[in-house]
Amino acid sequence: MNVLGIDLGGTKLACAIFSENGDLLVKETVAIGKRKGPEVGSLITGTIVDLIDRSLSQGTDIRSIGISVPGIFSSKTGRVWAPNIEEWTDYPLLSEVSSVSGGIPVAVDSDRACYILGEVWKGNARGCRDAVFLSVGTGIGAGIMVNGEILRGSNDIAGSTGWMALNRPFREEYAACGCFEYHASGSGIAMVAREILSGHKEYDSILGKAAGDEITSREVFEAYDKGDKVAVMVIKEAVEYWGMAVANFVSLFDPEKIIFGGGVFGPAVSLLPDIAEAAARWAQPVSFARVSIDVSGLGGDAGVYGAGRLALRNAENQ
Repeated sequence: MNVLGIDLGGTKLACAIFSENGDLLVKETVAIGKRKGPEVGSLITGTIVDLIDRSLSQGTDIRSIGISVPGIFSSKTGRVWAPNIEEWTDYPLLSEVSSVSGGIPVAVDSDRACYILGEVWKGNARGCRDAVFLSVGTGIGAGIMVNGEILRGSNDIAGSTGWMALNRPFREEYAACGCFEYHASGSGIAMVAREILSGHKEYDSILGKAAGDEITSREVFEAYDKGDKVAVMVIKEAVEYWGMAVANFVSLFDPEKIIFGGGVFGPAVSLLPDIAEAAARWAQPVSFARVSIDVSGLGGDAGVYGAGRLALRNAENQ
């Protein structure tokens, strides 16, 4: 039995066909470009139809389809809210794909849920029944698995970790993206660096030599590696926030593993020991002594592997 996994991101569509054992048979990536709204939906459905037809022409069939989306999938309505896809505030993705799948069952879930599914299936959380995937990129989200099942919440919004309250007092800037994301996401790291530079013109920083609005998190990490004072301040603060988040996950869910992934991990992989040290100060001590903190074993493919696993689980439950 082969299954098709689709990982929709803000800039590209990753597609992969897997065997039921998780062997990667075909992988393709299609750029989204300037598409928006129904154009993105047509790209997805057209790609799926093409892959189904090609599989059939080669004498194999796809038995199930799984799709990872960058936002919230409502299991009650089959619709998607994806802020990085223009005009996808309430998009009927499930019905659109089902209308062209030829009766092949379709399952959709959030990217954060698919990340942890992928890591448990073929990544660094293999064999775990209780694990958390903390995705740190432009934003922050968490895929949480409890007793072998994805934690979704009453409205499928569980894991919106960017809104984790880790600082006080509340600042109006937190309203749009959340406290944690504001300070420790990829965009947040760049923003904090700009704030420090704008408030301290006297700092002699590598980062200050660029136009403030053009600073990226990657540039902050590069400056950190060179010992830049501002970059060190920013990254040390991020480590504290990542450590507090780990501590809260450990204390709330008692997981076997916490996996860091996303574009920031990446350059922040070397900081895992510092994050663990920060977390140890805050976490429930018995649980923390037994948790393992690791980086994603699948990297940028975690979403498409998770979509494949989602498809396989859906087929098994038919």
